Amino acid sequence: MNKTADKKPINTNESNGNKKMNKPNETSGLLLQGHIKIHDPNTGEVLLNKRNAIHYENFSLAIANAMSNGGQGWISEMAFGNGGTSVDPTGVITYLPTNTSGSNSALYNQTYYKVVDPNSVYNLDPTRNNIQIRHTTGTVYSDIFVTCTLDYGEPSGQQAFDNTTNFNDTFVFDELGLKVWNGNTVDAGNLITHVIFHPIQKSLNRLIQIDYTVRIQTLTNLTSQA
Repeated sequence: MNKTADKKPINTNESNGNKKMNKPNETSGLLLQGHIKIHDPNTGEVLLNKRNAIHYENFSLAIANAMSNGGQGWISEMAFGNGGTSVDPTGVITYLPTNTSGSNSALYNQTYYKVVDPNSVYNLDPTRNNIQIRHTTGTVYSDIFVTCTLDYGEPSGQQAFDNTTNFNDTFVFDELGLKVWNGNTVDAGNLITHVIFHPIQKSLNRLIQIDYTVRIQTLTNLTSQA
């Protein structure tokens, strides 16, 4: 007697004589999160600590360009503006919505920008203005950590002290975002993130550092950004 004749095949997933093959999971996606911290590295004072909005259309295009070696798409600049809020005479702040739709989206009123790409010839201080990739082996997310420092003497033309009563001053910032390299020149690429916040004045007596984190994460085993 052939004892092996009664044995059933293992894990063949047969149906009507045809083997069913396991298909790869092609429906997974990416979660993009952003977080911004503005602080004075000398005093430790934290001026802002909040999440930001992602421009998904422009971000998807940036990823496609960067992954295909298209000569553009990587984070290049941090843009600053003063058009994100309005302050009434009683001090009540009204916040405008973030601009995260339409490929031509921009800050409401950009007044300054700074190159943060450490490999760019336009970055004059890559030690304090740079981008790092932070990843822990075995996790399903990676962080793009962008650092931008506005030194005491920049921007040119700022007020001497942070005591202005003019919330429309050029360097009283209430919005900022990350822009990508467009393949030709600085400050011309798409806006991929946007955050609006209470007005913060940049003046000669204040050095500020912006730590901007963008987390790219698969849609399985989601982990909240700290």
